[in-house]
Amino acid sequence: MIKNRLFLDALEGKSVPRPPVWMMRQAGRYLPEFQAIKAKYDFFTRCRIPELASELTVQPIRRFGMDAAILFSDILVVPQAMNIDVEMKAGIGPWLPNPIRTQQDIDNVIIPDINDSLGYVMDAVKATKELLNDEVPLIGFAGSPWTILCYCVQGQGSKTFDQAKAFCFTHPQLAHQLLQKITDTTIAYLRAKVKAGVNALQIFDSWGGMLSPDDYQTFSWQYILQIINALKDEAPVIAFAKGCWFALDEMANSPAAALGIDWTVRPQLARQLTHNKITLQGNFDPARLLSSPATITKMVTEMIDQFGKDKYIANLGHGILPNIPLENVHAFVEAVKNYSEK
Repeated sequence: MIKNRLFLDALEGKSVPRPPVWMMRQAGRYLPEFQAIKAKYDFFTRCRIPELASELTVQPIRRFGMDAAILFSDILVVPQAMNIDVEMKAGIGPWLPNPIRTQQDIDNVIIPDINDSLGYVMDAVKATKELLNDEVPLIGFAGSPWTILCYCVQGQGSKTFDQAKAFCFTHPQLAHQLLQKITDTTIAYLRAKVKAGVNALQIFDSWGGMLSPDDYQTFSWQYILQIINALKDEAPVIAFAKGCWFALDEMANSPAAALGIDWTVRPQLARQLTHNKITLQGNFDPARLLSSPATITKMVTEMIDQFGKDKYIANLGHGILPNIPLENVHAFVEAVKNYSEK
């Protein structure tokens, strides 16, 4: 039995004494203990060695006591398993030397045996569960099919993902073939994570906001919905679509357990768009963690007041930045833990 169930209770819509708190990318570069391991091992090695991934996962829990842990991994382990080369280049980030552009490229993409190609992730889940000792829940995650396609076609990160969008708009049939392969693989991957022991799932649609509302439905949301429908009876699923406030109404009508929102939409509007019928997660601007601890405490309290303490998970509106002072992270987490309704 999980001892701290705040996060799971919030996902179930139960009344809680205070909102749970965790932070996207909380197992990351802002931590000195993370940096010490990073100095010894390259990025994907850290993902592939279960002892390293589990240690990185629990570091922020030890230091700050968040109410949930999220497995240290990366969304791009999925295309790697699908026979797509993915590297992590210093100063560049994700680098795919052979971007997908043709039918032949898509034919070369496989739907893998998850336990064979991604078994190391399941081993990391099991190792992490041992370290956590049922203190807090563990979140498993994957990138949305659209977000994975963006990297696979563009070949690297981008401010516009213009080549990825051009591919979808000029070769929609090919795009949908690729999106479906990614979707099928992601369903199998997340299902295996649940069997290995994760307590909840999150889908990161980091680049959903690159699309217009109509194109979002066509190239992203319908595939996320397939994933949610396939897994909703096995674990609660959080859908986080950055920049997609325009889709909140439709997303709230899905079987998702919660919706993550970024900092570009006010809490009141997010509640209005979702008709207050689904748990919301977010939406503190990650850059605001550069404010003073006193300011952070005040802003977090105001944020919770605006969302309300129930059906709400305190989080950032995107991943934590690497240059955030530790005392500011502490201020954020403690402001949530010390919250009480007026």
